[in-house]
Amino acid sequence: MKPKQDTKVEADKLVRAIKRATRRKFSAEEKIRIVLAGLRGEDSIAELCRREGLHQNLYYRWSKEFLEAGKKRLAGDTEREASSGDVSGLRKESAQLKEALAETMLENRLLKKSVLGHGEDAI
Repeated sequence: MKPKQDTKVEADKLVRAIKRATRRKFSAEEKIRIVLAGLRGEDSIAELCRREGLHQNLYYRWSKEFLEAGKKRLAGDTEREASSGDVSGLRKESAQLKEALAETMLENRLLKKSVLGHGEDAI
């Protein structure tokens, strides 16, 4: 038999895994709807969070992000923050496009030379 401590640790791990797997995911539209409902002030934040099934800290984090994004947009900052994965993906795509363009230009030049027959570039 396993000691009670090992069983309790395994049970805790299982409970955490289930909570993580069943965690509710809110879409951007849902987050905006909830934040706007809180900003309207018709109900208290505590009541709103209870009704929506989320912790107040999460609501306040969303609210802060929402207001900061609006402030940046109104200030004219339209640049979006890209993750390092996004940047590296775009760099790879750019390199592939440059290679494809170089190959196409080389093929074009060879075709022109074969048509002219003299090896001269057409003007």
